[in-house]
Amino acid sequence: MKWLITGLGGTLAPVLAREAASQDVEVIGWKRDEVPPEDIVASEAWLQAVRPDAIAHLGMGGPEWAGRLAGYASRHDLPFVFTSTAMVFHHVPDGPHAPQDARTAQDGYGCYKIACEDTVREAHAGASIVRIGWQIDPTQPGNNMLMALDQWQASQGRVGASRRWKPACSFMADTAQALADLLRQPVAGIVHLDSNAEEAHSFLDIVLALQATFDRPHWRVQPLDDYVHDQRLVGAGPRFAQLAKHLPHLTTPAHPPACAG
Repeated sequence: MKWLITGLGGTLAPVLAREAASQDVEVIGWKRDEVPPEDIVASEAWLQAVRPDAIAHLGMGGPEWAGRLAGYASRHDLPFVFTSTAMVFHHVPDGPHAPQDARTAQDGYGCYKIACEDTVREAHAGASIVRIGWQIDPTQPGNNMLMALDQWQASQGRVGASRRWKPACSFMADTAQALADLLRQPVAGIVHLDSNAEEAHSFLDIVLALQATFDRPHWRVQPLDDYVHDQRLVGAGPRFAQLAKHLPHLTTPAHPPACAG
């Protein structure tokens, strides 16, 4: 079994690669300096040469690249996973956000991911388009909530945390396992992976739990009300690990389970 995983120089893809290796899967990365994604001929030739059994597209790149990878997977009847984001939803209208909800992003990143979603969907009807939130890991560098909070404390002398934001977020190990499961047993369409979907904790509560669990007594946590958004991703996904699995201070759900309606 051989999986192509793009984005191995990023944050989540290396964790997925480790999960794949633990399942005796050979991992191939995309080396952009050797095969530029915009070079259509070279890309197709390279894919034909390496012949992956499944593709997980986690790397940053234009919607055209996402579409070509999805198209290759479709023509060869391969599982294809594309990671999108909770950022496809603006905070107005508020969430929680279900897969069928209109995508309302106004920022560049959210709009970019919407374009990629559409391109992938057009190229591969069986693709899994997986929306995820902010990822958490005790060691992984990159766009990692725990590391970001460390940086806020170092640069600002405080960690500001809104008690009116219910973020979509998950631990990377859980997300990587779910992505690997989707490569083995594909689910066509939109999939939401959010460990806060049912528990509905505020960002402030999550920050305080991270502080206690990962021994950050130097954080000066400042409760705020500056960002208001129920960002949770509900519905249309596998039963996913809850935050309390890693953060025992969040054992008691803040709210009843959300409906996908």
